[in-house]
Amino acid sequence: MTIHHHLDDATLVAYAAGTLDEAMSAVAASHLAWCAQCRAAVGVMEAAGGELLAGLDAMEISSDCRSRTFALLDQAIVHRFPSPVRGSDGLPRPLSRLMNGMAINDIPWRARAPGIAMHDIKLSQAAKGHLRLMRIAPGKAMPEHGHGGEEITMIISGAYHDKIGRFARGDVADLDEDIEHRPVVETDAPCICLVATEAPTRFKSVLARLVQPFVGI
Repeated sequence: MTIHHHLDDATLVAYAAGTLDEAMSAVAASHLAWCAQCRAAVGVMEAAGGELLAGLDAMEISSDCRSRTFALLDQAIVHRFPSPVRGSDGLPRPLSRLMNGMAINDIPWRARAPGIAMHDIKLSQAAKGHLRLMRIAPGKAMPEHGHGGEEITMIISGAYHDKIGRFARGDVADLDEDIEHRPVVETDAPCICLVATEAPTRFKSVLARLVQPFVGI
């Protein structure tokens, strides 16, 4: 597998620091499972963060602060995922874990629009945004759109192209609200993507905006 599109540096820093939200972390971890280049970059960032912490002077803390910190840890939800190279059924292992080992051929897809089906992946109650798998039919062109916030899309199988380039297995489109594009799936196979979003998509056409509440993206 040759990966041409990688996670943005800001995303890698947030992942290394443990501050990336749950949905985005799931896509980032899935990409890292397949991408040696981004794994190496995260390793460097984590090492640099460790050196910075080691260089800080020790500070006295109150017993009340310690108690409140441990109480918060009991409520914390871990967003980090391990990044081994393979998972079940050709999926990255972080994604396999979230799907409880479900094979991709057994996913209960729900049709949302002609040529588009989705499967929502359950996150914790405290999670923000959404995480879903999307299957788009061969040759299908998505309406031109922008994003209401950050969005990370990882290609699991198949490929699409837009004005940014061609995205195939393992590639990620790490986009913000300034990007508008019109993905077109290649004709030989459906494109299955793992998508994390902060906010609903901003479609440009009136028709797409009218059907958006029923499609769910």
